[in-house]
Amino acid sequence: MDFDNEHIGLIENCRARLQSLVKVGPALDHLPSLDHTVKERIRNVARAEGDRRAVNELIDAVLHKPRGPGWFREFVDSLSNAGCRHAADYMDDNPPPPEVEAHNDQCVRLVELLAPSLLDMKTLEVASKCVSSGILQGDDLEQVNAECVNHGNICGARELLRRIVKSPPGWFSDFLLVLRDTDHHFLYRELSGLTKEEDEDGAQREEEEVVPRDKEEVVVPQEKEEEVVPQEKEEEVVTQEKEEEVVPQENEEEVVPQEEEVVPQEEEEEEDEKEISLRDYQMEVAAPALAGENILICLPTGSGKTRVAVYVAREHLDARRMAGLPGKVVVLVNKVPLVEQHYSQEFGPFLKRHYSVCRVSGNLPLKVSFTETVRRNQVIICTAQILENHLEKTDNEDDERVELSDVTLMVIDECHHTQKGGVYNHIMMRYLKQKHRNAQLLKQGKTSVPIPQILGLTASPGVGGANKSTKICANLDARKIMTRSDADIKELYKKVAIVEKRIKDPFGDVIKNIMSDIHAHANLQTSFDFGTQKYEQWVVQREYNAAKEEDQKVRVCAEHLRRYNEGLQLSNVIRMCDALEVLSNFQEEEKKKKEAPEEEMPIQITETERFLCNLFREKEEELQRLVKMPQFENNSLSTLRVQILKEFTNRDKARGIVFTKTRRSAMALTQWVQGNPKNHDVGVRAHYVIGGGDQSVVKPMTAAEQKDVLNRFRLGDVNLLIATTVAEEGLDISQCNFVIRYGLVTNEISMIQAQGRARAENSSYTLVDVPDSGVVEKEFVNEVREKMMYKAIAKIKKMDPEEFNNKISTFQFEAMQERRMLMVRKKNKKMKSDSPSMVSFSCRGCNKMICTGEEIEIIGQMHRVVVSKQFKDHYNKKENTSLQGRLVEYETNLFVTCNVCGQRWGSMMMYHGMELPSLHVKNLVVTYKDQKISKCSRWHELEVLFPAFDLAAHVSLLDPDDSD
Repeated sequence: MDFDNEHIGLIENCRARLQSLVKVGPALDHLPSLDHTVKERIRNVARAEGDRRAVNELIDAVLHKPRGPGWFREFVDSLSNAGCRHAADYMDDNPPPPEVEAHNDQCVRLVELLAPSLLDMKTLEVASKCVSSGILQGDDLEQVNAECVNHGNICGARELLRRIVKSPPGWFSDFLLVLRDTDHHFLYRELSGLTKEEDEDGAQREEEEVVPRDKEEVVVPQEKEEEVVPQEKEEEVVTQEKEEEVVPQENEEEVVPQEEEVVPQEEEEEEDEKEISLRDYQMEVAAPALAGENILICLPTGSGKTRVAVYVAREHLDARRMAGLPGKVVVLVNKVPLVEQHYSQEFGPFLKRHYSVCRVSGNLPLKVSFTETVRRNQVIICTAQILENHLEKTDNEDDERVELSDVTLMVIDECHHTQKGGVYNHIMMRYLKQKHRNAQLLKQGKTSVPIPQILGLTASPGVGGANKSTKICANLDARKIMTRSDADIKELYKKVAIVEKRIKDPFGDVIKNIMSDIHAHANLQTSFDFGTQKYEQWVVQREYNAAKEEDQKVRVCAEHLRRYNEGLQLSNVIRMCDALEVLSNFQEEEKKKKEAPEEEMPIQITETERFLCNLFREKEEELQRLVKMPQFENNSLSTLRVQILKEFTNRDKARGIVFTKTRRSAMALTQWVQGNPKNHDVGVRAHYVIGGGDQSVVKPMTAAEQKDVLNRFRLGDVNLLIATTVAEEGLDISQCNFVIRYGLVTNEISMIQAQGRARAENSSYTLVDVPDSGVVEKEFVNEVREKMMYKAIAKIKKMDPEEFNNKISTFQFEAMQERRMLMVRKKNKKMKSDSPSMVSFSCRGCNKMICTGEEIEIIGQMHRVVVSKQFKDHYNKKENTSLQGRLVEYETNLFVTCNVCGQRWGSMMMYHGMELPSLHVKNLVVTYKDQKISKCSRWHELEVLFPAFDLAAHVSLLDPDDSD
């Protein structure tokens, strides 16, 4: 009774405040104990006399005796669930501080005074943006829309303003941003009190404060195939979905052209160019480059490397123009999304008024050839693979070639990738080769060939002592490594959240029992624990060996064991229901593999396959029961939930990234965050970002989808990203103020890149442990390696210039010799390559012989296609539901599967109007020189020279009904 009196007193004391904050309609919907007739009466009052009067009636009804048990909590929850979080805070005795409350009242008053001007806004557009920004709820938008439809735009604007001022403190600044983002600049200045000049100056300063960034990668050959391959190093094991290290590589099996879709887009709209202003330390690191030297700039993420590059590019072009010489800058990136980012946020805004700036990537519509694009423009931003493709044509005297001599300055972003043997290395080897030739030409008194100035950018060259960093400098021909000399680099607050291992795991026990039954069925024995990476390595190797030995019983069991092991691992990082969904989806896919088209013969089902299917069905009901018991969930999720809630309750505008290991966990964690009402209460708006390669069983994101999510994150429509390592490099979000790594630790470069995503003041970096993952120990090792890296850089900077140059020259000579020997070996290998008749291919699922090497030809140096008409008798075509429809010339939306066992062999590809089956060698058993190969995951592992596809010779493969 005493509590009742306290609650009644609290409501009465806050009655006036509640009248201005409560939305009556939604609140009534969440008060089940209130009589229906009373609710209707209050709604009628709201329609006739307005919300204030109706709220008064609502309070009287709630306080009216008799009051049932829990009446006060029901009232508070109704306010919270109705989107009246500000009102609920007063009832929970958690009002804002007096100064915040006074400021909020001033904001409300200001809106009321300026309402006549605000009524001219584009109401529906503003309302929609307010919902995205979290100022309004979905039902608010419905009411505003209804007012606009029924009574016009002005009435809708009044309804919008009435609802906005009921939001928790902080809504005013968000509303200002909404007005500015929806091009209501006059209204923005009216509310903010800025003059037009102050508004423009502020916008420019804000743009300049967004200090540049480090980048990411998804490029012309797409991601590596995500295949779990047994390796000697335990920490290097790659799971099927793990996001691979982002280094461009050739991938023969990807159904993606290397060049045809690589195209530029010219800019249509003209904007005022911005002025570039560098800080003192940025000018310091830029000085040697401004003097024409090749340098490597190593600055912490967020310190402005790209802005320095823009400044150097402009000064370079200005100087060449003043001297009457042509200038051409090529900016190389290792990921497609960075092309647009550099263009729209850095080089475009600062350079395009005086110089022609263009971007080129595989995601832009074709207008002109790359060669023509390079000829026409002074600044070209492109992926490194595109440039390499056209540099290669120089060797063949191709008209579409591009030469290094065409370029006067080459900026290489994320240049630490040059020491990994990727596409950056290929380009720089061409550079070093020409530099060596020039030295010989000068000795002969001949004219040398121009080569570009090189500017490398990185935040993390990596550990390995001074030699490793020196080798990177050698690869870039950089004679200096420039770093920030002052000691005022902001420290990131770091913490580790330790997770206790759960005492009981009945869900995991059921899965382990299933795995034990499978082991008994297939007579398999292992010393490794279920759910570990060691076990995964073992079971993958058993699957390879079984395929080679044509032991289908063991092969199929090993494949299922691998999936169950994955489910065990996932149950430690995501919800049990999500892990079960992964297992259920796998079983469903296995079932679909056995479904043949109606006109075809049924696909055979073996006794082992029936056993495995029935085994899951027998345990599925028990698993379904266990996933509904939250007491058995892993403790890692609880710890992650606490960390997210802390960040969003302790910050005015929290915006962060949670890094996780796999695509599955990123998507599942996003659903988990979105489904938690507590996260909704503190304003969490989550979305996932994953890689774009389609070799994983998980549906990938297209570049357009990635770009859309990242733009929404920058604008604040999304304030929590759940991302795989694909987002570690390159995100340009100055407002990001916390990073959480959830059971994920790789190397020190990855750690530095992830930390660098948190760029705002007072940012934090949290590592959430996952039991048995070893991430805490790995993080400590990375911190030590990071210190070693910076010590190595300091050692290089103190090195005698002559000694440093001698080391650079030595490393360059060794690199060119290694390159020459590699090319000789490749040439010899090609000359010694065996005839296609030496190889044949069988189905991995049923060991049926499907074709020989003589029936295979190669398209575009990548795609191995079967050209035999008889091959049609061996396969079915099934829809590829995960294909993203990139509208690439080579793609169709079909899989090629075995018509006996349903095993997937590859994809159907479209080439000049022909549908051709393109095989993925990892799905086949290879017999080479009468010996079966236990594992062959890439075509180049076969020393077989397949002939190029002869279009004229295979016209008969066209549709016979096509008379043309």
